[in-house]
Amino acid sequence: MRVAGGLALALLAAGCVAPTGPPPAPGPRPVSPAPAPTTAPAPPAIEGMAVQGGLVAGRAQPGAMLTLDGKPVRVAADGRFILGFDRDAAPSALLVQQASGAPPAEVRISVAPRAWRLEPVDAPYRAGRTSAEFDALRPAELAQITAARTRQTDAAGWRQRFAWPAHGRQSGWFGAQRIYQGKPGSYHSGADVAVPTGTPVVAPADGVVILATPAPFTLEGNLLLIDHGMGLSSALMHLSRIDVAVGDHVRQGQPVALSGATGRATGPHLHWGLTWQGARLDPLLVVGAEPE
Repeated sequence: MRVAGGLALALLAAGCVAPTGPPPAPGPRPVSPAPAPTTAPAPPAIEGMAVQGGLVAGRAQPGAMLTLDGKPVRVAADGRFILGFDRDAAPSALLVQQASGAPPAEVRISVAPRAWRLEPVDAPYRAGRTSAEFDALRPAELAQITAARTRQTDAAGWRQRFAWPAHGRQSGWFGAQRIYQGKPGSYHSGADVAVPTGTPVVAPADGVVILATPAPFTLEGNLLLIDHGMGLSSALMHLSRIDVAVGDHVRQGQPVALSGATGRATGPHLHWGLTWQGARLDPLLVVGAEPE
């Protein structure tokens, strides 16, 4: 008994006392962080060939941000987008995609050059001494055009295959330029279709009217601007009558105006211009067919 008692005292002194209750529950185990994605988002894909005055479509990561040479590019919810290249676009452009949580993805786009129609004229270049009336009116006209083209609408015509707004003989070509004794003049910014005054003009694609001039402008005459979405818009010029109003939604093929010869025009015709975020485009490339 003395041995047993001494052993009990030794155990108590050492702190080795048998537990009187259930063992404590184990604490939470540390959670390891989820492994990082092993693949980066795919870079934006371009459909077709980029060319001066042309328009191409593409697809990016939904929700990503795009820039073309540092300028923002609008991207639809499904990742679709379009890019336009001006008549004088540089030989290449840099498209950058920034998706959430991923490094930037860059795509270098080669822009094919084009041979433009040049018309030598054996006469001195005349920039033109404008009248006081023109000088007074033109700044306000340009301001209206600029303001209209900054509007963003819900138009989705940019997804469609465009159609000619009028049918007839093509009388003016995009990019054509006169050379006055070696000095280049301004180039033609659209496609002209020779049609009699009063010929119906239709919307080349779905869109929203962003400008319908109440009176003829000095150069464009009666001017109708239609936004097709994503920065792409049509300009229909020299009209004799406009039959839609700002804010109207129009459908492809819907009559919107009548052709004429208002503004600076040598005869009745329709001038159709296309722009994408300020870049002037060749309607012939977008439509892909002659107007006849």
